[in-house]
Amino acid sequence: MNEAIFSQLDFGPINEFLTDDQITDVSYSNGGQIWLKSLDKGIYKVERPEINNVLMEKLAFQCSNVMGTTFNMAHPFLDAEGAELRLNFIHESIATNGIACVIRKTPAKIRLNKKKLIDEDYVSENLHDFLIDCVHAHCNIMVSGETGSGKTELVKYLASNTMENEKIISIEDTLELHLDKIFPHRDIVAMKTNNIASYSDVLVSCMRQNPKWILLSEIRSAEAVTAARNSVSSGHNIISTIHSDSAKNIPMRMYALMEGSQDVEQFLNSIHRYVQIGIHVKGFMSAELQRFQREIVEVCEFYVDDDNIAQANMIYKKNLDGTYAFQNPTKHLKDYFAAQGQLLRDDIFVKEIQDNGEVSNPVPKNIGPELQTNNQVIESL
Repeated sequence: MNEAIFSQLDFGPINEFLTDDQITDVSYSNGGQIWLKSLDKGIYKVERPEINNVLMEKLAFQCSNVMGTTFNMAHPFLDAEGAELRLNFIHESIATNGIACVIRKTPAKIRLNKKKLIDEDYVSENLHDFLIDCVHAHCNIMVSGETGSGKTELVKYLASNTMENEKIISIEDTLELHLDKIFPHRDIVAMKTNNIASYSDVLVSCMRQNPKWILLSEIRSAEAVTAARNSVSSGHNIISTIHSDSAKNIPMRMYALMEGSQDVEQFLNSIHRYVQIGIHVKGFMSAELQRFQREIVEVCEFYVDDDNIAQANMIYKKNLDGTYAFQNPTKHLKDYFAAQGQLLRDDIFVKEIQDNGEVSNPVPKNIGPELQTNNQVIESL
């Protein structure tokens, strides 16, 4: 569904939310409740009596008509997708308290920049520069977090820092990145999976396009995990997202999605060998800042040690009490940087250490334990 089709729809009073750049999602349910998700306020409810079941049913039928589909008891689900909007309707025969709808805005723009990230305490300057260095060194990066934490926006920002002469192919089941529209002058191919072309099918064709970067949409199935593993093991670089409760648990989360009888040690070794960086982002309502806050709370390095054991080095972790810990990358990441013609300094996080403290040498840790007690812990900015 393209924007020409969307232009035929009459959103009426909903346009108020569609034209507000701060609002990312509009949810309608329960016979007239409207909940908004915004960049600055998080999730909140608004009262708009004019937006009711009658209006939403009219909008749903408009969508079904221009798409040439039906929306009724026999076909109770309706999805409509355009360049910057995604709509999902559930018929009242299924949603028994009235028609339900979610409108997701996916604008073709990069909402993040370095100044905004630092000014809004999303990330410290040194950690930001380290992550950009990781992109320049072609590290494979996985971003984890809950729904609405800003994973996709961070992926778009990281991808915007790839070199202009490096070809990018995005593979998504729902279009959200829009890098081809953001950077129309670059060699970018935007691919979309469907019930005819699966992740596996699209990936085979993708490899023949000779990309430098493959950007996978959220990894939420065994097929997507296999696609990610095949991408990195074949020498391509990826940036992708996944639902996980922490950065260090990303490989185990990928294993859980496989739902098979694969050997866990062999699988984790393959992920730790080919994925260098895990990032965990969090979104929450900050009582201190009096606004919705998104921030990076963990950055983890994955590697396989000299004994062929999967290891995780927590480079950065913000604790619940507001303190945070930094630890230098291991020699494995430094060697990876060097192989890519990039230099990773030993003292990259020395500015984050207060007083006369020194950045500790990285201590190899298995994927399970938390940070070692000899980490330097300092107060939050």
